[in-house]
Amino acid sequence: MEGKSSTPNPKLLQRLQTEFEFNPDHIQNTLSLLLADNTIPFVARYRKEQTGNLDEVQIANLLDRYEYLKELEDRRETILNSIRDQEKLTTELEKKINEVQTKQELEDLYLPYKPKRRTRAMIAREKGLEPLAQLVLEEQADRNQINNWLDAFQAGLSSPMPTDEIWQGVRDIFAEKVAEDAQTRARIRQLTFQQGKFVSEVKPEFKETTSKFEMYYEFNENISKIQPHRYLAIRRGEKEEILQARVQVQEGLTESALQEIWLTKANVDFRQELQLALSDAYDRLLAPSIETEIRQKLKQQADESSIELFSKNLRQLLMQPPGGSRVVIGLDPGFRTGTKWVVIDHTGRLHENGVIYPVEPQRQVDASRRTLLGLIERYQAEIVVVGNGTGSREVSQFLREFIKDLHLKIRHLVVNESGASVYSASEVARQEFPDLDLTVRGAVSIARRYQDPLAELVKIDPKSIGVGQYQHDVNQKQLKQSLDRTVESCVNQVGVELNQASAALLSYVSGVTKSLAARIVTYRDENGPFRSRQELMQVTGFGKKAFEQAAGFLRIRNAEHPLDQSAVHPERYSIVEQMAASQNLLVADLIGNQNALEKIQFQDFVSEEVGRYTLNDILEELKKPGRDPRDDHQEVQFSEAVQDMKDLQVGMHLQGVVTNITHFGAFVDIGVHQDGLVHISQMSTQFVRDPLEACAVGQRVEVWVLEVDTQRKRIALSMRNPDSKNLDRNPSKALPQKKNKSAQQPSRQKQGAGMDQLMEKFRSL
Repeated sequence: MEGKSSTPNPKLLQRLQTEFEFNPDHIQNTLSLLLADNTIPFVARYRKEQTGNLDEVQIANLLDRYEYLKELEDRRETILNSIRDQEKLTTELEKKINEVQTKQELEDLYLPYKPKRRTRAMIAREKGLEPLAQLVLEEQADRNQINNWLDAFQAGLSSPMPTDEIWQGVRDIFAEKVAEDAQTRARIRQLTFQQGKFVSEVKPEFKETTSKFEMYYEFNENISKIQPHRYLAIRRGEKEEILQARVQVQEGLTESALQEIWLTKANVDFRQELQLALSDAYDRLLAPSIETEIRQKLKQQADESSIELFSKNLRQLLMQPPGGSRVVIGLDPGFRTGTKWVVIDHTGRLHENGVIYPVEPQRQVDASRRTLLGLIERYQAEIVVVGNGTGSREVSQFLREFIKDLHLKIRHLVVNESGASVYSASEVARQEFPDLDLTVRGAVSIARRYQDPLAELVKIDPKSIGVGQYQHDVNQKQLKQSLDRTVESCVNQVGVELNQASAALLSYVSGVTKSLAARIVTYRDENGPFRSRQELMQVTGFGKKAFEQAAGFLRIRNAEHPLDQSAVHPERYSIVEQMAASQNLLVADLIGNQNALEKIQFQDFVSEEVGRYTLNDILEELKKPGRDPRDDHQEVQFSEAVQDMKDLQVGMHLQGVVTNITHFGAFVDIGVHQDGLVHISQMSTQFVRDPLEACAVGQRVEVWVLEVDTQRKRIALSMRNPDSKNLDRNPSKALPQKKNKSAQQPSRQKQGAGMDQLMEKFRSL
């Protein structure tokens, strides 16, 4: 960022206006707003006229690119000053440095002037061999000139220098010159990336052992085509010292390129010496350096791809439909220690908790039934939710029989409890329930996750929620920024009920910091529910800027002003009041009044600050105030005929829910305590380039069982509906397994990774 300045750097602004196909004024306005400490959600929602209706992704991309260019300019200035201090900055070099547009090009130009450890070339220069090296490179120089120089050089020494030492020094100087030449590095880097392969193999001592990296024991793939998850897996295999990897280029390819650059006009008399120097330059200096750069580039690409996937998964998870404000009984299943239960009211407040033993080893069925029946009747509970962890299927079976035998109308379902244990041990949970056991806190989290997944999941570190891949291997700073942006975007898109939200949820509201969120909760506890948005100004530290950024995203049910429960920003209340007056109505009577809203002449309310974008948003909000953008809640009913992996048979048709999406497919919970993998090739009858095109985290899907390996706990699934004449849809029946199993599996060489290898690899995440 630019500090306190809200004016974009003119040079960078001009560059962005050529790179982005947006209106130049909208680019400038957007950056000015962001640099003035306005948040991305606020700018995207409430400053559409200034931005030209850019969405959050476009605004974030614009900001990220601006910050990259700002870092580039800062580095450019540092490099220019460094070379200038060395008194080596020529007009031509300065021009080149000012013209480059990437950090890589900039570092290539700086390399010859970058402070470094003492090199062989430096030692040769100290011996006075630089003039000879330059002379050898001159096409016009001949043997006589070289011999004359050597005679004069030797005459100036106290003792003669061996000829081999002289020519070794010349080769060292030339090799370093080649390795530090920007044009050469760019050519070899491009050649290696386009034509080279990334090769991995198992270390000799592990050759006869199996491991999660087995598919990479003999692996090679074009550098330009290697998938992000494969590269990260190989890196982890190297880190665990099982694999060894390298960049490999076809023999002679780089040598030919170097000779083309350096020997086309070289002195024929010294061609052999120069060829030796070129080989040394590549083997000793260029190849290791270029390999490091390529690995860094692959890592950066893998990071960006994995972080993007993680963020998309997280968005889908956070935006799962809420169950709504209902009285919920939450169960955290357990065997030996029992099943912890909690009762949560429609606001998410804990009323009571305890433990039952409905399954083995204690199996107190009657007592458990009496406890649950008493809770249902006493609190008028509407649903019982069960975490999907250990014991989930057994407890669910107990509930089914309990509800059926007593003819109860209450529903029950299983919810994903990923991250609940992390929450239960967190500082947030300790502050919320200081006197409760960890498992009881977990049950509370499970119950609340049904009511509103977003409100509960924001309390958990996104990396612990269980979506994405290799989250601990990617750039942690970039990951945190991306995930924080995603959570912030989701929270503000949905909106937050001010009088119910936790401090954790409030801290993601536009303009609200963690400390300010805590003060809002403290004020609410001390003074009772907020009656208006304007009352926020009485919270210590809640100033005009925070109010501007946050107010539109905070909702107050039954507020004094009817628009306080909508997404209309307080700065636009006057417009709505004018609209209501034009129809001889009060604001409260205009909200939701379709007939009156259709009669309003919206062009009458257009001004320089308020245009069609803002007016359209106001109109949509007045039609359905405080609407939730999330879809209706969907329930997944797991097959009662399938309780464990041993119950699965090839060909079974089942319901499941997507729990995670990776670059190579999706993992689906089918209710057997072991997620199955739907490989990308099995996601549709059409070609699928990106698994996110075919499904979403939390989505209910229909799958067919392709393969079951109980020993290794692997389930292969398909989302492709087989021909109906070949499949009995009764899940208790199944297709006979095909005899030629190998014919069903793509070869490792063709696919790059078979189903077994993919599932094994995922277990290493």
